[in-house]
Amino acid sequence: MNKLKAVLYVAVGAASYGVLATFVKVATGEGYATGAITFTQFATGAIVLFTLDLLWGRSATRGNMRQALQLMFAGSSLGLTSTFYYLSVEYLPVSVSIILLMQTIWMGILADAVREKRLPSLSQLITVLIVLLGTVLATDLSSAGFSWDMRGLLFGLLAAGCYTFAMSASNRIAVTCNVFFRSKYLVTGGLIAILAYWNVHIFDSLSWHLEWRFGLFLGLFGTVLPPLMFSKGFPIIGLGWGSVLAAIEIPVSIGTACFFLGEEISLTQLLGCICIIAGIVFHHVWAKPVTMPVA
Repeated sequence: MNKLKAVLYVAVGAASYGVLATFVKVATGEGYATGAITFTQFATGAIVLFTLDLLWGRSATRGNMRQALQLMFAGSSLGLTSTFYYLSVEYLPVSVSIILLMQTIWMGILADAVREKRLPSLSQLITVLIVLLGTVLATDLSSAGFSWDMRGLLFGLLAAGCYTFAMSASNRIAVTCNVFFRSKYLVTGGLIAILAYWNVHIFDSLSWHLEWRFGLFLGLFGTVLPPLMFSKGFPIIGLGWGSVLAAIEIPVSIGTACFFLGEEISLTQLLGCICIIAGIVFHHVWAKPVTMPVA
């Protein structure tokens, strides 16, 4: 595979994540409950990935039950990430929620420092400052008229924390197994977490109409395409440049919200987004990379 194809794979995977929040907001606007939406997305993704693994997953690269359980444990955080992210979108504009989710950048640096029992390097501290400055600008915290629902803030930060854990853990588990095996158990773990979190509330608005209107779309773009595309692209172009390309999720998410929801973004917010992307580029190109891709 040439590098151009690898670049396209990573870009498609990141863009797939970027369109999710807008359509979740559309679905909740039509009266569907967040629990039902998230369950439908992960259930659809699990069915598709189990089918793909059955048809094309090579038996020689399938893992054992211990690896499957480890993947499901890591995947439970992915289910909670989507849950908290979609709840954040209920209370905040998509453009703000995606910026909160991107706090996984500095959370990843902190997690690595704690795990390795060392202080962050100077370059990592610079990255954190750039990202935090971008966050202040992108969420319009500096505006005198700034106001937001604190529930959205809490859910957004919880989503970032869960995503940090999921990426850090899943990238160290069953790495020699085929992508279908890994993806299906990660998504299964996420599905179990969603069932545990929402329990009977999943059935508040669950219907076949929800599945056909949103479930297939969210399942494809949220739980099937991203892991498959990243698994093809990252090994070719490397973690550093792959993570930079994955930052395309930010402009895609904001652009989709502007186009479909009519959300407005100010020049200050645009500068904040650029600042965050610059922080990602700095960290993965000029600074020592961490072991967690930003998606």
